[in-house]
Amino acid sequence: MTVIKLTNSKTRKKEVFEPIDRNNVRMYVCGPTVYDRAHIGNARPVIVFDVLYRLLRHEYGPDHATYVRNFTDVDDKINKKAKDTGRSIKEITDETMQWYLDDMRAVGALDPDKMPRATEFIGAMISMIEGLIESGHAYAAEGHVLFSVESYKDYGKLSGRSIDDMIAGARVEVAPYKRNPMDFVLWKPSSDDLPGWDSPWGRGRPGWHIECSAMSYELLGETFDIHGGGNDLMFPHHENEIAQSCCAHPQGGFARYWLHNEMLQVEGKKMSKSLGNFFTVRDLLDGHDGMPGVPGEVIRYVFLSTHYTKPMDWTAEKAAGAASRLDTYIKLMANTVDLENAKTLKPLPEIVDALADDLNTHAALQGLNELANHAQWDELAANLVFLGFYTFEDLTQRFESLNEAVSSLGSWKLRFESEREKAKATKDFSRVDQLRNALLDAGVEVNIGKEGVQLTPLPSFDPDLLKDLEP
Repeated sequence: MTVIKLTNSKTRKKEVFEPIDRNNVRMYVCGPTVYDRAHIGNARPVIVFDVLYRLLRHEYGPDHATYVRNFTDVDDKINKKAKDTGRSIKEITDETMQWYLDDMRAVGALDPDKMPRATEFIGAMISMIEGLIESGHAYAAEGHVLFSVESYKDYGKLSGRSIDDMIAGARVEVAPYKRNPMDFVLWKPSSDDLPGWDSPWGRGRPGWHIECSAMSYELLGETFDIHGGGNDLMFPHHENEIAQSCCAHPQGGFARYWLHNEMLQVEGKKMSKSLGNFFTVRDLLDGHDGMPGVPGEVIRYVFLSTHYTKPMDWTAEKAAGAASRLDTYIKLMANTVDLENAKTLKPLPEIVDALADDLNTHAALQGLNELANHAQWDELAANLVFLGFYTFEDLTQRFESLNEAVSSLGSWKLRFESEREKAKATKDFSRVDQLRNALLDAGVEVNIGKEGVQLTPLPSFDPDLLKDLEP
């Protein structure tokens, strides 16, 4: 069994991972609030924890790893969008959830085992809140229920903040019904025009933090192995989750290992709409602002090039380099790999060891390059699939498309030679130049020598760009 080491945000140390139950290794990752498209920063935790999920499935078996990622489908941002657009909340959330799944699948992420919606667990949230009130950790006030942070002595340990420091740094208006400025909402009242559920405190809806505590308890138990998310969630969301969960279930330990990924920049700057560098995953996939689309596997490669604990910088240069590398792999494997044999191979031990060392994805990518350098094509295919860049079905389709496209270059060669002979007679080479430029734009190298015209597909070869110009 491979020794897995993970950096535990709770202890700020790299620790050996020991699951509670090797037959059911459990992980919870905070998912999206579903009111709009996911931006590229939202994709980073998805890709990071997808890699960890793949590692856990490899080490403990696919049937012995349980991954839960929630959908927040009750939120004031959703309410506002419904009001602004005149659409129903369910229509908005259903559509946005499907967008999210489509986009994350496009960057190679497996669906988690369970993807609960917050609205499916309102009863569990109410039950947990009732227990917190009974044990003195929460109180009702003016239709609200609030968690009393002073009732939990370890509040602030995850983020390393004291309550006094948090109060001093707070910039929010303190509601008069709060006993402590840092007390947070578990339940709040709903007006007639807002979604709401009946509760002991009147018609209302849950606060943000309680949903993850209730869902993780219902689906994974009072103690589970790993809780993940972006480091922007460490405070207050994860801090509040710990407080309410540990107080609701004092015999449990909630999550034993906490993993947080760092944030993402674009071309060296913080992503911001005001800077014009804010875009969604779908923008990248489909192309935006005159830029061509970026394949999902290229997005994944760029993300995995940087360790999850380090800030990541998305750049066009990195994307181009990743595209070239992956295209090269495909071209090298196209006529050499035995995919049926590749399907039987286990991941390369060096790549597994790299991931086991706190998800060292950069080293894992270097392992792919070593396989290519040593012409181990079956192993390369198997490990590309293991790391989530392709499925075997993807590879089959890509090889077939590439071979068809390369074969079609024979017709382009004949056409180019014919146009060149005509141009020699008429002294008008405009048509030849047009064809040359079309081939170059499609990633085909054009060489004219004593032996005639030679057309060679480059790593950037995109046969789709030639479809509108039939040879």
